[in-house]
Amino acid sequence: MASLFLLFLLVVPFAALLLLLLLAAIVRPRRVRIPIKGRHVLITGGSSGIGLALARRAAAEGARISILARNPTRLQEARDAIRLATGVDAAVLAADVRDPAAVARALEEAGPVEVLVCNQGVFVPQELEVQELEEVRFMVEVNLMGSFHLIKAALPGMKTRARETGLPVSIALMSSQAGQVGVYGYTAYSASKFGLRGLAEALQHEVIADNIHVSLIFPPDTETPGFAEEHKRRPELTRIIAGSSGGMKADDVAEKALKGIKSGTFIIPCNFEGTMLSIATAGLSPQRSYLIAFVEVFSAGFMRLLGLCFQWNWFNTIEKWHAKKSNK
Repeated sequence: MASLFLLFLLVVPFAALLLLLLLAAIVRPRRVRIPIKGRHVLITGGSSGIGLALARRAAAEGARISILARNPTRLQEARDAIRLATGVDAAVLAADVRDPAAVARALEEAGPVEVLVCNQGVFVPQELEVQELEEVRFMVEVNLMGSFHLIKAALPGMKTRARETGLPVSIALMSSQAGQVGVYGYTAYSASKFGLRGLAEALQHEVIADNIHVSLIFPPDTETPGFAEEHKRRPELTRIIAGSSGGMKADDVAEKALKGIKSGTFIIPCNFEGTMLSIATAGLSPQRSYLIAFVEVFSAGFMRLLGLCFQWNWFNTIEKWHAKKSNK
């Protein structure tokens, strides 16, 4: 027995070392650093919340900033806030991301972009059976189609800048933890945010040869101007199921997001819960870090078990809620 235990102690570390060496050889894309100072960073949804916080942080690091949103008045207020905080004059672009022609005009006015952050987003929680299709369409068009419009308009200039400067450029997509796991009452929203993952994974294959690096950011509930209104609309079951999820401040999400963008990280979680979700849903997504890949490989089975436990709890909650409702 003692000899078997000794053999185990010798074999396991050796096997782990071999796996680390294998992962170091195969993880792709390769590591990259994306500079921010002196480069053109365009952020949509930049007039408030996470977008404004990101703009302030990037400006403080010496970036040239453009912010895009629909409301010209709020854009000017955001510009003033960025100037007050950093001394940088941001360019403001008023456009609706649902309109590809308006997006193309705004991107032409802004000039070639080196870091594009597709941060626009709307969220109206409700069960699909009672939600108006216009609200569903609104979320899909802003959250998903808006990102297609932005990337299509920005890509030619981004490829040119990467080629001219020899420096990597970045496209970052603001998803959500609801883009990693479906939650009661988030049917349309989760569909729009899950779609961003497919977009990001396939796009990274298409643009890696052009030195363009894609990031997918997964914030939890975040204290933004729209969050209070969204919270009022949440179905009761959504509040029960999602109520235990920890929220974050916009500045903290922006800090995590910008750090991930600069390191070219594909999946950018924003808190511990997000890190666990990212490991559990890693699937076939790109991974630059062999150490994180090691954690993903070794914890995949456990994370699946943990995920099943969460699903058991959620379905039990739903069953009890409906039973209680039917007994009234």
